[in-house]
Amino acid sequence: MGSSTQNVTKEFIAHSVLRMQENLPRIEKCLNLLTEEQVWKKPNSSTNSIANLLLHLCGNITQYITSSVGNQPDSRLRDQEFSATEGLTKKEILNRITIAVKEAIFVLDNVTEEELLKQRSVQGFQLTGIGNVIHVVEHFSYHTGQIAFQTKLLTNLDLGFYADLDLSVKNE
Repeated sequence: MGSSTQNVTKEFIAHSVLRMQENLPRIEKCLNLLTEEQVWKKPNSSTNSIANLLLHLCGNITQYITSSVGNQPDSRLRDQEFSATEGLTKKEILNRITIAVKEAIFVLDNVTEEELLKQRSVQGFQLTGIGNVIHVVEHFSYHTGQIAFQTKLLTNLDLGFYADLDLSVKNE
């Protein structure tokens, strides 16, 4: 592939990694504001606990990037991500999601353009490596938002994710 394509690929990977990395401190902030009990609390029978969401993210990130794009065995047990009701502390769960993200970033930092364009099957979906990365970034952000929302409901606190930024700046 040409130099221009390589630059676009590097830019795509860099922004994907940035989006994944920005979610970790948000999750950590939420966990630090909650008790161990609150992390495992299911608001109702139709929702998941924050712990379940984090276990789910670990499985998803590992399956879609580390396993699929990184050509590693798929050992995900998806049902267990949702059926767990206890057993891990906030610190242990944070450690798991941090490791999952670091492993995925390692794969992305070393992925070839050929692997990004290669079609593969994940959970029965046919996606390229690019499709897998987009799915993980979107999915990670989606559930991070749910975790933040549940934290706000439980604590009645503004999480201040953007407190140090002026978001009223106009486009140039």
